[in-house]
Amino acid sequence: MDIAVIGTGYVGLVTGAVFAELGNHVICVDKMPERIEMLMGLKMPFFEPGLREMVERNMEDGRLQFSTDTGHAVKSSEIIFIAVGTPPKETGETDLSQVESAAAEIGKNYNDYKIIVNKSTVPVGTGDLVREIIQQHKPPELDIHVVSNPEFLSEGSAVADALNPDRIVIGAPNQQVAMKLIELYSILEKPMIITSVRSAEMIKYASNAFLATKVSFINSVANLCETVGADVDEVRRGMGLDERIGPKFLRAGVGYGGSCFPKDTESLLNVSRSYGAGMQILEGTIAVNKMQPVLFVNKLESVFGSLDGKLIGVLGLSFKPNTDDIREASALYIIDLLHKRGARVQVYDPMAMDNVRRSGVNVTFCEDEYDAAAGTDAVLVLTEWNRFRQLNFSRLKRVMAGAHLFDGRNIYDPAVVRRYGLSYHGVGRQSVLLENS
Repeated sequence: MDIAVIGTGYVGLVTGAVFAELGNHVICVDKMPERIEMLMGLKMPFFEPGLREMVERNMEDGRLQFSTDTGHAVKSSEIIFIAVGTPPKETGETDLSQVESAAAEIGKNYNDYKIIVNKSTVPVGTGDLVREIIQQHKPPELDIHVVSNPEFLSEGSAVADALNPDRIVIGAPNQQVAMKLIELYSILEKPMIITSVRSAEMIKYASNAFLATKVSFINSVANLCETVGADVDEVRRGMGLDERIGPKFLRAGVGYGGSCFPKDTESLLNVSRSYGAGMQILEGTIAVNKMQPVLFVNKLESVFGSLDGKLIGVLGLSFKPNTDDIREASALYIIDLLHKRGARVQVYDPMAMDNVRRSGVNVTFCEDEYDAAAGTDAVLVLTEWNRFRQLNFSRLKRVMAGAHLFDGRNIYDPAVVRRYGLSYHGVGRQSVLLENS
């Protein structure tokens, strides 16, 4: 099939590359010339395992193109995916200006019957808005149908997720339109669910909000575990073996971040309020997540009495491993709190250092994890990169000035850390201290 993807951000680029990999001819368009020039030079705008290789392969085979010419892409395609950014406004409402702009461009270049697919994460009712905007610009004699086809990609495994999805949701106005999308996805041989457009839009938000709620729930349990002397890791294992609950998204830590959970929970809450159907459970989810970095820094301060003048090493800046994405990353909130309490901070992350540099955060950037630990009073592990899971604790202890390891993702065995001469502090677990510590 001939496909256009409007937007070369995270969702758009992965979507375009994967559809090309499946044998379609794809044009990815973006209004930013520098982004297109970068992609044509095989420079990826973000880190995602396997993506560059897929883009290069399909460009060489002639199935994947990049362009700033939206008009040409629209006119030459039968299915057009809108995959532009939908950032939050200060109120929590979703900013749909990029979606509206894409819809207007589609309408102005609408030369034949096409299926328009919303791939961006958008509030309920956006499909109607897109159709109305296109209607205003397109020739009146041509029909139009708008479909909602939400993505369920996890950063760090997006390419694999797109090729091997749990399910494919197609929100279509009628069966005939749905069949075109079924044909497109049939090669994957994965479960497909056909719904109304509004139900598909809601499925995306409800899914992310539920997962965010699981994270905040286990973090609330973790905070109680610390008070009553229980271990949240033992609790989550006992909970996760219940098939009704499952083990995923039940790891306690310093909170969720990234481009989806914070934005989508706020947006769904905003939509629920606008319809007079408030979701108090989401209010609690968001409140707990905002408190996790504060509680973690409070724990650090309780150990030292004051953080003024302390040198803290931070390992991990991205919101999760295998990505360079620092959007809403808990590490950045924690660093900001450390600064406000008088601490100095030096950091290391395998992939996210350049993004943090560009953000203007006032930290010392280090060559590796041991360089970041050198001379520090405490080391904080805030992203569970595999290389951090295999820390050499003897070397870590040797280069540190102090002897406190704060495990913000509960990836270490407290007793093992203690054996190497370091006090251990996790989330929802009892601290294991050195004598006289």
